Amino acid sequence: MDFDVVVGDWVTMKSDARLVREEVFIDEQKVPLEDEWDDMDDICLHAVAYDRNGGGVLGTARLLPDGHIGRMAVRKAGRGFGIGGALLKQMMEEAKARGHGEVVLSAQIHAEKFYIRHGFVREGEEFMDAGIPHVQMRHVFDS
Repeated sequence: MDFDVVVGDWVTMKSDARLVREEVFIDEQKVPLEDEWDDMDDICLHAVAYDRNGGGVLGTARLLPDGHIGRMAVRKAGRGFGIGGALLKQMMEEAKARGHGEVVLSAQIHAEKFYIRHGFVREGEEFMDAGIPHVQMRHVFDS
């Protein structure tokens, strides 16, 4: 699948990022609305993946000002094509360009191996977030 990753602010990316997050987190994973939407979106950098062949929006992620990556999601139709990896790499590159020495994220347990493949290391014990088991993970950039 051919796709592009576009980066922008919340005003620019809101409608497409919301579409993915509502479908994946709220509809598919049953995350409560009040747990999905916070006041951080306005101050984050957002990435959205688009199908080059007219298939629409495929995935999204966000980078918080402190270097945390979050709200990574890929729609069912886009899974297995490297979209999640491309979104993650884009957010990591953006964090590094902003001077962060590392990135941190809370990974859903089922996705832990995905993040390990991208150089993340698990920290601490499993915890629940929005009713889903998570683990904290960190990637330190090479100097």
